[in-house]
Amino acid sequence: MRIRFTVELACPSDAAWAALHSPAAVAELYGPVFRLTGLDPLPERFSDGSRVRVRLALLGLVPLGSQLIAIADVLPDGPVGPDGPAARTMRDAGRPLTGPMALISRWRHEMTVLPVPGDPDRSIWRDELTIGGTAAPLLWPALALVWRWRRARIRRLSRSWR
Repeated sequence: MRIRFTVELACPSDAAWAALHSPAAVAELYGPVFRLTGLDPLPERFSDGSRVRVRLALLGLVPLGSQLIAIADVLPDGPVGPDGPAARTMRDAGRPLTGPMALISRWRHEMTVLPVPGDPDRSIWRDELTIGGTAAPLLWPALALVWRWRRARIRRLSRSWR
């Protein structure tokens, strides 16, 4: 099952890419409704090969479980174009470890950032979550709602990523 969205951001693609790799910016995407804290020491910046366990809590009070974040960056081959770098993708192949989300047996989250052609001050963010397992149909509606809210947060927060 898939959840996808594309949103245009009010920041350059380099700034969106940097925010995507910032644990502080990622935690801000979920706040204030969800609080993300590290079970392992959080790096200053996520990089290709990063593996970190985090905990999620609703309003900082209700535990929702823990999750492994496992990062793989997919960078373009070839030269940079006149509008900036081509699409860059961060894959999180981690998975929920505990809590209700641990019932999902397949978890793949891809976030792609690319410049808006002809406008270096704007970028496009594509977000896709693929889940699987017997519990996926039951949890998909809640995740789809969270992803709609996430899209709005990304759009709003991108103004400060310059």
